[in-house]
Amino acid sequence: MTPNVLAAKEALSHLDLDEKPASVKAKSRDFFWYSPILKSRLDHLVGDFVVAPKSEAEVIEVLKACYEHDVPVTTRGAGTGNYGQAIPLAGGCILHMRHMNKVVDIKPGRVIVQPGAILREMDQEIIEKSGQEIRMFSSTYATATVGGFIAGGSGGVGSVRWGQLRDLGNILRLRVVTMEAEPRVLEFTGEELHRVSHAYGTNGIITEVELPLAPAYDWVDVLVGFDDFMEGARWSEGLGNEDGILTKLITPVEAPLPHDYFLRIKNRIRRDQSVVIVMVAPHAMDAFMTYTARTKGAEIIYRSDKVTAEEKKAFGVAYEYAWNHTTLRGLRVDPTITYLQVRYTQPGALEQVDLVRRTFGDEVVQHLEGIRMNGKLSFAGLPVVRYSTDARLEEIVKIHEDMGIWVFNPHRYTLEEGGRQAADDRQLQFKREADPKGLLNPGKMITWDRPDFDYKSVYDYAGMRRPG
Repeated sequence: MTPNVLAAKEALSHLDLDEKPASVKAKSRDFFWYSPILKSRLDHLVGDFVVAPKSEAEVIEVLKACYEHDVPVTTRGAGTGNYGQAIPLAGGCILHMRHMNKVVDIKPGRVIVQPGAILREMDQEIIEKSGQEIRMFSSTYATATVGGFIAGGSGGVGSVRWGQLRDLGNILRLRVVTMEAEPRVLEFTGEELHRVSHAYGTNGIITEVELPLAPAYDWVDVLVGFDDFMEGARWSEGLGNEDGILTKLITPVEAPLPHDYFLRIKNRIRRDQSVVIVMVAPHAMDAFMTYTARTKGAEIIYRSDKVTAEEKKAFGVAYEYAWNHTTLRGLRVDPTITYLQVRYTQPGALEQVDLVRRTFGDEVVQHLEGIRMNGKLSFAGLPVVRYSTDARLEEIVKIHEDMGIWVFNPHRYTLEEGGRQAADDRQLQFKREADPKGLLNPGKMITWDRPDFDYKSVYDYAGMRRPG
């Protein structure tokens, strides 16, 4: 199967098609460079052309033409993912969803949007028109698209209350186009959502999303300081389990990261001081302060409802110090660091965190994110790793796994290696139905290419374009 790129471009030339080399290169990249391993493997990759459809009908047209001419298609939102989800391993067409950015309908408790809608822009429209807001978003809220969040994300700001994206009720409906000789338009709800959510666009193109909404609040951003990180982590766990205190973010960050990396507010933080970043509903602030006063040594460093407009502007917003923004701020200060993405297990999550700290010392510095699991607060982790070599990074991952900690490895570009090193049969079966030639984001689903792969080595996609 040899792609006929020229024929595909000719067939699609009446659409918004971009083949300028600099532009195509820029739209072939995401935040894979967070990982030194991915940067060395993926930095050279680029698509052949970009098409930006303006409607579902044009999406169908693109997929039909590329299917006819055997051209791979990699779907792209804003490119804020950091697992290489949007990198075209085999070149071909970059399907850029930027024009499909409309809020279609707002109802009590739900919203229908197109996949290219920027999270912050759509949320502002929802708030203005209905007094509701989306329940969950990534820390890249200002730039990320909702389709990219669904296809590549796992959770984010709001997970402390609502859990993970794939938990029941956090996605209501997805409309998806297949890549066949005659593309089909399908709608998924319930169990069927797992076919395409967090699938990197490997088995269908999302053209419409329906999400739940919650009442909108003017959230109060708070920084709470602790001399001892584990004390702050235990305080965070208790806060997350206070059912009457409504929070949207609980993020413990270990010293010296807050002082060293949060440059806009470093004058408020001692270098030996750990902090917890919190978003609290205004009506819950009295209860929050009462809870905080019960912990000796918990210091309110900042609260957005008690500062001047100038101070608030200087601080920015709490979520841009959390999730992968913590890592981003660190990379801007020290480009030699990297990170992991892990899930600590309940019961005993904080015991695992403490064991990691005692095992690695300052080689692995803690950054936790509160997430709700089965009605109780648990923790994900995005620890900062003092990178030395690829081999040592792999060793650190293995030690975490031997401790019983789930590692969602951000130094891999495949679904399976970035997850639990196992096939998702629902996604694989749907790919067989919806993408019979395997042209959608090729190389990202190991079980499609190598069902016998044993995960004892790093997967190397045979169809990847090589440098030169």
